[in-house]
Amino acid sequence: MGIEVGGIIGLLVLIADVWAIVNVLSGGSSIGSKVLWCLLILLLPVVGFIIWLLAGPRGNRAIA
Repeated sequence: MGIEVGGIIGLLVLIADVWAIVNVLSGGSSIGSKVLWCLLILLLPVVGFIIWLLAGPRGNRAIA
């Protein structure tokens, strides 16, 4: 019954990335910026998610 820690972490990263992509696609940004954000999140799952959290559309409100 061994559940590996890497599998759980991978599942959490997948859930976070899906959540970020849904938020990107439902936002009011232009089509080009939505495509760029989705590509960044898909190509660099962990780093792209962190960059989206910090610099995304809602990231400016969290810092201010």
